[in-house]
Parts: sequence; structure tokens; C-alpha cells
Amino acid sequence: MPAPRKESLQRIQLGEQAIDYHLRRSTRRSVGLSVDRHGLRVSAPLRTTLRDIEVLLHKHAPWVLEKLSTRQSGQPPFSPCHGTTLPVFGSPLTLAHYPARRARWRFAGTTLELHLPQEEHAPAVLKAALTDAGRKFFRQRLDHYAPQLGLAPPPLRISSARTRWGSCSSRGNISLSWRLAMLSPALIDYIVCHELAHLKEMNHSPRFWAIVEQLCPDWRQLRQALRQQEPLIPDF
Repeated sequence: MPAPRKESLQRIQLGEQAIDYHLRRSTRRSVGLSVDRHGLRVSAPLRTTLRDIEVLLHKHAPWVLEKLSTRQSGQPPFSPCHGTTLPVFGSPLTLAHYPARRARWRFAGTTLELHLPQEEHAPAVLKAALTDAGRKFFRQRLDHYAPQLGLAPPPLRISSARTRWGSCSSRGNISLSWRLAMLSPALIDYIVCHELAHLKEMNHSPRFWAIVEQLCPDWRQLRQALRQQEPLIPDF
């Protein structure tokens, strides 16, 4: 019997709309939904039936349709040009380009300086700057919250995920997207607490959310704020 395809294009009718979505199967334990500039993506365990996936999509249809609508009518593509403003840790920073022999960056008050051998290097240098700043800030927040659960600060990996802010592996490693650096510290803290709670409960049971609340009492409001903020984060 041939092995199941790991990724395929599917279609489902949600209300009056026919929605195409990318289905990816893996060894993950639960079904995940995300919406990016390419549309709806569904990640599912290998043995989850298509019927079960469709039941879940119908259950979350309002969320899916809202996210797709926001993406389709959303902001124009982001270009990190000289003078562009970018949110970094909750504050607007203005990008300033300077010609240079080698690529580097410098945070200077309300300005993020990008020293560029060529203008087309701007996205890569900006990503490197946010990755470096994010790694330091995320490490600090993990070190702050982990002891409150009686845990040693876990290993941190920086990812480039666009729609999955963070993840926690069965080995106790936490991955956080460098794009989190474009969120406010409060929203970053919520995501950090969410992933740390998975070190205690690898699910989303009531016990899991009780642990999140122990670390982050305002998690419900922050989760809603994150959902509203997500479509506004520059994509580059």
C-alpha cells in the first residue's frame, strides 16, 4: 500500500464560500490551523481522517473566514526602505539606511540603522537585527518565567515561522519566531508563558490553561489582542 502524501490541496465549503486549503500531514499530535499570505493551511497527524479535519474546519469556520478576509483586504507588502516605520517590542522604530562595506545594524533610540553594502540587502540585514534582538529578549523572558514553574530555563531555538509564533518539543526545547520582535512585550510574554506551560502539559487541557493563567493572569485578553495584531505584522 503506497504511503500517504504528506501535503495536498483540498477544498471545503464553509457557508457560501468554497475554500481551498493546503493539508500537510506529519507526526504531530494535534490538528493546527493557520492563515498566511498563501491562504489556509492545515497541519494534521498522519492518522487523522479527512472527515475529522472537515468537522474541525466547520467548527472554526468564523475564525477561518475572518482571517482569510483580513489577509485578502489587508495591508500592502512591506518593504524595509529608508524612512519606513516598523514596530519593535511595542515601539515604532524608523529605518535608516547607510552605505557601508559590510552589513551591520545598530539600534539608536527611535531609529534602527541598517548599514548596507547594497540596498537589496536591507530585508536580510533587518531580519538579522530583529533575530539578534529577539533572541536576547526571549531568553530573558524564558529565564524569568521558567523558575516560577519550578523549571530550569529551557533551550531556545529561533525560527522563521510566519504563522506559528512558538512551539515546544517533547524534548523540552522551545522555538520562537524572530517575528515576535515586532510584537509588544506583553504579547511576547503571553506566548512565552504558553510555550513554557507545554513543558508541564503537552496539550490544551484545562490543566494547561490553569498553568498559563498562573504565569499570565490576563492571557485571555492577550490572546484576543494577538489575534487582532497578527494580520498587521509586516511580512518580509
